[in-house]
Amino acid sequence: MTEPDTPEPGPTPFERLGGEAAVRALVDRFYDLMDLEPAAAGIRRLHPTDLSGSRDKLHWFLCGWLGGPSHYTDRFGHPRLRARHLPFAIGIAERDQWMACMVQAMAEMEVDPALAERLAASFFGTADWMRNQGG
Repeated sequence: MTEPDTPEPGPTPFERLGGEAAVRALVDRFYDLMDLEPAAAGIRRLHPTDLSGSRDKLHWFLCGWLGGPSHYTDRFGHPRLRARHLPFAIGIAERDQWMACMVQAMAEMEVDPALAERLAASFFGTADWMRNQGG
């Protein structure tokens, strides 16, 4: 008897998005929207005036989180997302503003709708877990 063929795993979300350059473009559009959209003012206030460091860190994190290179952990170790975000007041409004910017960025970057839906669900779970305020 032979063992059944093991199906090859499909492409990672990182690969499906288009690799590192596409992840960077998504992150850049996300932060552009955060800067431009009046509805994102609450979440924007939690960031430094110069977003270049935030852009880099989110790009590095998402590359690894999506199944690509582990740039973030190579530089900083385990992300410890909740611990790193505890100094900031994050409530439902901030979560929803973050999500609105990311969902719009994915739409504008024309991320495959099925992948965008999957990612939005994962982003929402993480964004909700970051909340440390009731409202």
